[in-house]
Amino acid sequence: MAHVTPELVQKAYEALASMDPAEIEKYWAEDMTWLVPGHNPLSGWYHGRQAFIDFMKRVGELSGGSFNMETITVMCNDEYSCDVTHNKGSRAGAPDITLDIEVAHVLRWRDGKVISGKGAIFGDGTDQYDHFWSARV
Repeated sequence: MAHVTPELVQKAYEALASMDPAEIEKYWAEDMTWLVPGHNPLSGWYHGRQAFIDFMKRVGELSGGSFNMETITVMCNDEYSCDVTHNKGSRAGAPDITLDIEVAHVLRWRDGKVISGKGAIFGDGTDQYDHFWSARV
């Protein structure tokens, strides 16, 4: 079993941000699941690495490539990590619709790869998150 470290978590997110399939495959399991919180068009379960990649591509499209996740902290043990990030962006075609929230992601790992993940948003950030992804522009 690979030991989960903050560096491993960061590498997984960097691979995802690169959108390079070979890099993503190193850190994200093919049969992974991902739960997106909220009540908006992106919310719900994503089953499989490709569905998760498609979700991330949609995030990029809807934000006009402005979506950014800055890591605040990462906590780990042998099987789980929890990272807290500051997420920002603006909607494509509507720069006055912005996102500026803190998010916690809980990732479960096996053999150095993410096998499941879910995000959590707190307080009024949940309303902002839903409005951001639901806005019609």
